[in-house]
Amino acid sequence: MSALSNRINNLSESATIKMAKLGRELAAKGVDVISLSFGEPDFHTPEHIKDAAKQAMDQNYTYYTPVAGYPELRKAISAKLKNENGLDYDASQIVVSTGAKQAIANALMCVVNPGDEVIIPTPYWVSYSEVVKLTEGISVFIDAPVEQEFKITPEQLEAAITPKTKLFMFSSPCNPTGSVYSKSELEGLAKVFEKHPNIYILSDEIYEHINFVDKHESIAQFDYIKDRVIIINGFSKAFAMTGWRIGYTASNKEIAAACDKYQGQITSGTCSITQRAGVAAYEGGLASVLEMRDAFKKRRDIVYALLKEVEGVKVNLPEGAFYFFPDVTSFFGKSYNGKVINDADELSIYLLEEAHVATVGGDSFGDAKSIRISYAAAEDKLIEAVKRIKEALGKLK
Repeated sequence: MSALSNRINNLSESATIKMAKLGRELAAKGVDVISLSFGEPDFHTPEHIKDAAKQAMDQNYTYYTPVAGYPELRKAISAKLKNENGLDYDASQIVVSTGAKQAIANALMCVVNPGDEVIIPTPYWVSYSEVVKLTEGISVFIDAPVEQEFKITPEQLEAAITPKTKLFMFSSPCNPTGSVYSKSELEGLAKVFEKHPNIYILSDEIYEHINFVDKHESIAQFDYIKDRVIIINGFSKAFAMTGWRIGYTASNKEIAAACDKYQGQITSGTCSITQRAGVAAYEGGLASVLEMRDAFKKRRDIVYALLKEVEGVKVNLPEGAFYFFPDVTSFFGKSYNGKVINDADELSIYLLEEAHVATVGGDSFGDAKSIRISYAAAEDKLIEAVKRIKEALGKLK
């Protein structure tokens, strides 16, 4: 009899972390593995941010911090939301957490009750449905196919809402598809939420600055639903600060106070040194961010051109983030050396073993037809990786 709780037994392992782990294990055996599985920029954290962290240690910022974050960081986040997004949030409405993933968990634990329904457009980031499981809520999925650029319509949203609906959660720019909702598309969804005043909206905007089409648009800009929007954001993607572990929520004061209370019993305040680095990131301007964004766009265009040449792969052009999410169903049922490919997850394993390229199967993203390919890697690695993928897929008959 297992001593473990049903809660942990019912929880799935993160597919992205699993594939990265498998890739590392293969690499440890001396295999030249190209990892396109992790959502991690290959750039270094900008120097002015690292310098701020060093200075923080020298100035003895080495003690416990307020649970919701240093006042100066919360003020810097509030100023960023005002100056970049036109959104008014007082510093008291900001809660700093150990990564955006914790910020999401905080928000759901504070809003969702057992039995509440949480609407999630698919494809979605792997942890969304798993966090819903932890709250004992019920995930309700809306299919957003590639023909719709992986974005739902207001009509689909309206049809999914029931008296049990408590929360809607999505990302724009989207992980895993790179899709970006325009202002008019967000307004269409907001008009639906206006008719349903008991539904909260979690807007994951962590890829905000990796946007190739226009300025970032937040669903919180619509005043008639703003008080019900919980913005999730952080520093990992835009500032190449993945290992620093810092994210935050911006919400109404009731939810912010609840997240503060909950976090106080789980992890307390985020690392003091990281918070000082966060202040420097938001006060230091966007020059380094825009430079990285332009590099990602160049990589996107290179990989898109190469993927279009791979027979059997159906791919669209993503507008943000740093992922492709191609449909690979044409390879299902095919085999090589007696190995039959039945689904996208098996195809990802095949590509790792045969091409030595780590990708992630789409099942954990809510779309079993596709695989996620991250292009947050150097150009030469990306070119070689797609070459290997093309050769491996060509062996399937």
